[in-house]
Amino acid sequence: MEEHTMGLQRQRPEFVRDYHPHNDELQQLRILLCGPAGSGKSSFINSVDTVLKGRVCGRALANAISQGSYTLQYKTYKIQKGGAGTFYPFVFNDIMGIEKDTNGGVRVDDINLAMKGHIKDGYNFNPRIKISEDDRSYNRTPTLNDRAHVLVCVVSTSTVNILSDESVRKMREVRLAARDLGIPQLAILTKIDEACPEVKKDVKNVYKSKYLKEKCEIGHI
Repeated sequence: MEEHTMGLQRQRPEFVRDYHPHNDELQQLRILLCGPAGSGKSSFINSVDTVLKGRVCGRALANAISQGSYTLQYKTYKIQKGGAGTFYPFVFNDIMGIEKDTNGGVRVDDINLAMKGHIKDGYNFNPRIKISEDDRSYNRTPTLNDRAHVLVCVVSTSTVNILSDESVRKMREVRLAARDLGIPQLAILTKIDEACPEVKKDVKNVYKSKYLKEKCEIGHI
């Protein structure tokens, strides 16, 4: 079993390295990350960057101290593949976090517009009002490459069972909008080592942890 697991681990980087979108019109797969403020969206991007480059990377600024969202802009991250100017055929889009207050954090309307490709890279989110069509960061004619092709909901294991009703409502609205747009979705639980001592001792214990299994079930928003 252990040899089989090691074989899979070796295959995964190769699959990512050799991946190409099936649609010839699509230059890159756009992966949009959303989730509560402080859940680890930016850290996840850094982790993927680190694994694929084979060295520690930290381009996506992350903050483990602030209670509010540290990311304020809509930002695209490409991951370099080999030489300069060569990138993997997928990008990550980091956004402002969802917050418990009605007028706090990224607005659901803006996430929906981002999924449709209407928000340009570098836009500064405003928790009180959604982006205007007159804003210079509003993309009136999005192409297939501008749209989100995968939605990843990132939630911290340490807070998944104490999320406010407002945060859960916002995340559910985003997931329903993604469903209506035909966008595939997946969820990632972060900070599992902080939530489970056995996983902190050995990350391979993640597959044996009943505690984390319960957290996964709670996270079905």
